[in-house]
Amino acid sequence: MVLLIEDEVGISDFVRRGLESAGFTVVVAADGLSGLKLAQHDDVELVILDLGLPGLPGEQVLARLRNVRPAVPVIVLTAKGAVQDRVTNLEAGANDYVVKPFSFSELLARVRVQLRRPEQTSSVLLEAGGLTLDVRTREVSIHGKNATLSSREFTLLEVLMRHPGQVLSQTQLLDQVWGYGFDGASNVVETYVRHLRRKIGAERIQTVRRAGYRLVLE
Repeated sequence: MVLLIEDEVGISDFVRRGLESAGFTVVVAADGLSGLKLAQHDDVELVILDLGLPGLPGEQVLARLRNVRPAVPVIVLTAKGAVQDRVTNLEAGANDYVVKPFSFSELLARVRVQLRRPEQTSSVLLEAGGLTLDVRTREVSIHGKNATLSSREFTLLEVLMRHPGQVLSQTQLLDQVWGYGFDGASNVVETYVRHLRRKIGAERIQTVRRAGYRLVLE
């Protein structure tokens, strides 16, 4: 079980939905004191911790938690991006540090690294519609022929391949590829879909009018 300690409802809902769609059980706490209490339960396998919490600041939650559960992985998720903030919290016992705004795919990857679940090996290599994508090496091939993608194109294709045949809205793609709070142009998804089509074949990504995009299975 993943415990998310976050007081901003929009972010907590966004992260919870994403983790649950990836197969995780998620419990949310909206303040430091209740979060610390929940974090002490043995069934909590990982904590995602905001720093600017009501009741008890995240830094104190981390310090107290380390006294009672020194081994539970903690990923700090915060708007404090200064190098000194990172160093301070990592030295205080955080296992990882993610700065807002963030990409959900990056946060998910960091969660998986900390948990190192055995079943993840089956999701490292994705195959759909004649495409093969290796999450570890970040290589993509089309019927055995390699394709060169940018980092953003790779992430967009990974999201589509994790939901083969499913229609994903522009909002869903923005959240999962560009991250919560991304303030980009409204046509950024359309632009990257166009780039991706040129590299993997226009017929592989279907536009569903007024709904979004989906990866076509051969």
